[in-house]
Amino acid sequence: MYVIVEINGQQFKVEQGAKLFVNRIKDAEAGQTVEFDKVLLVDNEGAVTVGAPTVEGAKVVVEVVEALVKGDKVIVFKKKRRKGYRVKNGHRQQYTKVEVKQVIA
Repeated sequence: MYVIVEINGQQFKVEQGAKLFVNRIKDAEAGQTVEFDKVLLVDNEGAVTVGAPTVEGAKVVVEVVEALVKGDKVIVFKKKRRKGYRVKNGHRQQYTKVEVKQVIA
């Protein structure tokens, strides 16, 4: 059984026991449980239920493993040739690591 759930504007395919890196959840602490009720699709061993826009009564319960995880550094380099314009910038995305405890569908 798996579900498609929307978390912080992104869609994830979720199964029970899976670990995910989601965009940072504000006010989340390690060990805290969080519920997400924007379940868009439920596949229960071949029986597919598609929400319009969400599936009624379905939710996903996750536990926060780590509240703040930094992703890999991405280098942003801008240049205009022959103009002397060069800008180098870096960015590290912040994630929250969660583990799926329960899928209620």
